[in-house]
Amino acid sequence: VIRLMVNILLNEDNEELTQPGLVTTVYDCCAGTGGMLSVTEQHLKELNPGIQVELFGQEINPQSFSICKSDMLIKGQNADNIILGDSFTEDGHRGTTFRYMLTNPPFGVEWKKAEKFIREEYEKDGFDGRFGAGLPRISDGSLLFLQHLISKMRQDEKGSRIAIIFNGSPLFTGDTGSGESEIRRWIIENDMLEGIIALPDQLFYNTGISTYIWIVTNRKNSDLMRGPVRTGKIQLVNAVDFYQKMRKSLGNKRNEISEEQIKEITRIYGDFKENEYCKIFDNEDFGYQKVVVERPLRLNFQVTEERINNLYNETAFKKLAEFRKKGAAGLKEIEEGKKTQRQIIDTLQTMDANVLYKNRDAFTKVLKKTFKAVDINLNSPLLKAILFALSEKDETADICVDNKGNPEPDSDLRDTENVPLKEDIHEYFEREVKPHIPDAWIDESKTKIGYEIPFTRHFYKYEPLRPSEEIAKEIKELEESIQEKLKKVMGE
Repeated sequence: VIRLMVNILLNEDNEELTQPGLVTTVYDCCAGTGGMLSVTEQHLKELNPGIQVELFGQEINPQSFSICKSDMLIKGQNADNIILGDSFTEDGHRGTTFRYMLTNPPFGVEWKKAEKFIREEYEKDGFDGRFGAGLPRISDGSLLFLQHLISKMRQDEKGSRIAIIFNGSPLFTGDTGSGESEIRRWIIENDMLEGIIALPDQLFYNTGISTYIWIVTNRKNSDLMRGPVRTGKIQLVNAVDFYQKMRKSLGNKRNEISEEQIKEITRIYGDFKENEYCKIFDNEDFGYQKVVVERPLRLNFQVTEERINNLYNETAFKKLAEFRKKGAAGLKEIEEGKKTQRQIIDTLQTMDANVLYKNRDAFTKVLKKTFKAVDINLNSPLLKAILFALSEKDETADICVDNKGNPEPDSDLRDTENVPLKEDIHEYFEREVKPHIPDAWIDESKTKIGYEIPFTRHFYKYEPLRPSEEIAKEIKELEESIQEKLKKVMGE
């Protein structure tokens, strides 16, 4: 997996990396025992024996750190470039940038212990810090590692390239406006996501789940002379079937990618041409607008005993009999409140329980007139409480409108639609929603933009179901076989 990552990471720069006297830097923020750094150095020296490779890393586990630092000493690297500590809270290479970065962060790692530090950096420093794009859910810090690496990209002509291994979660978790969606949006809208490669499952010792290599760069190739033009594009490569079974499994690791398969995946990625295993998209293809579709509120009103009893559950009505003062004044306040409650109930009971009102404004006028006759002042919260208690949803009732004459939305009927970013939301609405719900409208103040990468959907292959006759025949054959076996058993 590391060799494949390195191949893809260096693929665009193979010619440049053969220049004599070249000096380059490689960084891994979750260095472990240094495997990724060592393999990258080895690959670079195979391309250019005279290249000077400076390796940098950080590792949180003291034992792994010690092995990595020892390995760097043995290989003649500067061991001081390997730092012990948490990359989030103790950035050992603050202010340093690197040409190449690659890492395999822990999957689904919780960042609660570092939450205070990370939130402070996010809120105080914004995009000047490392986590300005957003914060993912506390239970999965994968996208924090990627933001940390992006903060260490060089801003020169060549820029930087990152290869990072994720599970499926960073592709699509998080609703519109969430931390994950905002991080994906920032990366894609800034044209940094170059490609994603889906790997076979059961490749790692400690997990059998599916994994993905993300390739991120701040200098996508825009020069046809140096290879395919990748500006504004994202490449997806489905390499889930490129593996061979191991003769002996190691924990959850039962599969491996052969040298030939590494070369083939690298070739598919480098060719940048659509085929069975490769699809190419515009950045905007992964964005969508989440629009809120509202439907009007329709209520009927009736002053029945059952609906009057609903009033006792309304906050504004209950507060009438609650005290805000202390001592005797408080008790008097409660008594006066209970008296007002009784007056309201008695007044409602004088109204005709057989009349069903289907227009809120008409009922409100009758209600105010009734209470004015008994000299009870209904403030706005109390009036709303009474209206709510005496109402029921009714599709045949008139639409409830606000004081400007605009229809009020029914929160129970509220729905959302995800509209592709490339499509006009109004055209989509007229085509997909209006024919089914003529009285619906879009609340444009609530429209949000989100990003997700539904990798599996783009490579899904439909397999038609077998004919029912074939299935029925097979079931019949199985039943006959079972009956024959039972007869033999019974006979014995």
